[in-house]
Amino acid sequence: MDAKGFQLDCSLPDTVKVSGRLSFATAAAVLEALGGAFARGRATQLDLAAVESCDSAGLACVLAVLAEASAASRPVRVLNVPAGMHDLAQVSGVASLIAV
Repeated sequence: MDAKGFQLDCSLPDTVKVSGRLSFATAAAVLEALGGAFARGRATQLDLAAVESCDSAGLACVLAVLAEASAASRPVRVLNVPAGMHDLAQVSGVASLIAV
Protein backbone atom coordinates (compact mmCIF):
# COMPACT_ATOMS: atom_id res chain seq x y z
CA MET A 1 0.00 0.00 0.00
CA ASP A 2 1.33 3.42 -0.79
CA ALA A 3 0.93 6.59 1.26
CA LYS A 4 -2.28 7.48 -0.58
CA GLY A 5 -4.15 4.50 0.89
CA PHE A 6 -4.60 2.63 -2.37
CA GLN A 7 -2.47 1.01 -5.04
CA LEU A 8 -2.90 0.09 -8.69
CA ASP A 9 -1.36 -2.95 -10.31
CA CYS A 10 -1.20 -2.72 -14.10
CA SER A 11 1.12 -5.69 -14.62
CA LEU A 12 -1.44 -7.60 -16.69
CA PRO A 13 -2.03 -6.08 -20.13
CA ASP A 14 -5.83 -6.25 -19.94
CA THR A 15 -6.51 -5.67 -16.23
CA VAL A 16 -6.08 -2.88 -13.70
CA LYS A 17 -6.15 -4.20 -10.13
CA VAL A 18 -7.00 -1.87 -7.26
CA SER A 19 -6.10 -2.51 -3.63
CA GLY A 20 -6.67 -0.48 -0.50
CA ARG A 21 -9.29 2.14 0.26
CA LEU A 22 -11.56 3.99 -2.16
CA SER A 23 -12.85 6.84 -0.03
CA PHE A 24 -13.36 10.59 0.26
CA ALA A 25 -9.74 10.81 1.39
CA THR A 26 -8.39 8.99 -1.66
CA ALA A 27 -10.99 9.91 -4.30
CA ALA A 28 -9.04 12.55 -6.23
CA ALA A 29 -5.90 10.41 -6.41
CA VAL A 30 -7.88 7.26 -7.28
CA LEU A 31 -9.74 9.03 -10.08
CA GLU A 32 -6.53 10.44 -11.54
CA ALA A 33 -4.67 7.12 -11.28
CA LEU A 34 -7.48 5.01 -12.73
CA GLY A 35 -8.17 7.47 -15.53
CA GLY A 36 -4.49 7.47 -16.44
CA ALA A 37 -4.21 3.70 -16.28
CA PHE A 38 -7.11 3.16 -18.67
CA ALA A 39 -6.11 6.01 -20.99
CA ARG A 40 -2.55 4.68 -21.42
CA GLY A 41 -3.19 1.02 -22.00
CA ARG A 42 -5.49 -1.48 -23.47
CA ALA A 43 -7.00 -2.57 -20.17
CA THR A 44 -10.56 -3.80 -20.47
CA GLN A 45 -11.05 -5.03 -16.90
CA LEU A 46 -11.06 -3.40 -13.47
CA ASP A 47 -10.41 -5.92 -10.68
CA LEU A 48 -11.59 -4.73 -7.27
CA ALA A 49 -10.89 -7.95 -5.31
CA ALA A 50 -8.29 -6.30 -3.05
CA VAL A 51 -10.34 -3.20 -2.20
CA GLU A 52 -10.51 -3.05 1.59
CA SER A 53 -13.22 -0.42 1.90
CA CYS A 54 -15.29 1.84 -0.30
CA ASP A 55 -17.58 4.78 0.40
CA SER A 56 -19.77 6.79 -1.96
CA ALA A 57 -16.79 8.79 -3.25
CA GLY A 58 -14.97 5.57 -4.11
CA LEU A 59 -18.02 4.27 -5.94
CA ALA A 60 -18.28 7.59 -7.79
CA CYS A 61 -14.65 7.21 -8.94
CA VAL A 62 -15.34 3.78 -10.37
CA LEU A 63 -18.47 5.04 -12.12
CA ALA A 64 -16.61 8.05 -13.55
CA VAL A 65 -13.87 5.84 -14.98
CA LEU A 66 -16.45 3.50 -16.51
CA ALA A 67 -18.30 6.45 -18.06
CA GLU A 68 -15.09 7.89 -19.54
CA ALA A 69 -14.12 4.51 -20.97
CA SER A 70 -17.57 4.01 -22.45
CA ALA A 71 -17.54 7.49 -24.00
CA ALA A 72 -14.21 6.61 -25.63
CA SER A 73 -15.74 3.35 -26.98
CA ARG A 74 -13.51 1.29 -24.68
CA PRO A 75 -15.94 -0.36 -22.28
CA VAL A 76 -14.46 -1.74 -19.07
CA ARG A 77 -15.71 -4.82 -17.24
CA VAL A 78 -15.67 -4.70 -13.43
CA LEU A 79 -14.50 -7.85 -11.66
CA ASN A 80 -14.78 -8.93 -8.01
CA VAL A 81 -16.91 -6.08 -6.69
CA PRO A 82 -16.55 -6.08 -2.88
CA ALA A 83 -19.72 -6.69 -0.87
CA GLY A 84 -19.70 -3.18 0.60
CA MET A 85 -19.46 -1.57 -2.81
CA HIS A 86 -22.14 -3.87 -4.13
CA ASP A 87 -24.48 -2.89 -1.29
CA LEU A 88 -23.75 0.81 -1.77
CA ALA A 89 -24.38 0.53 -5.51
CA GLN A 90 -27.69 -1.21 -4.90
CA VAL A 91 -28.89 1.39 -2.40
CA SER A 92 -27.79 4.13 -4.81
CA GLY A 93 -29.59 2.54 -7.76
CA VAL A 94 -26.43 2.14 -9.84
CA ALA A 95 -25.70 -1.57 -9.38
CA SER A 96 -26.30 -2.28 -13.07
CA LEU A 97 -23.57 0.20 -14.02
CA ILE A 98 -20.88 -1.81 -12.26
CA ALA A 99 -22.26 -5.11 -13.52
CA VAL A 100 -23.00 -6.60 -10.11
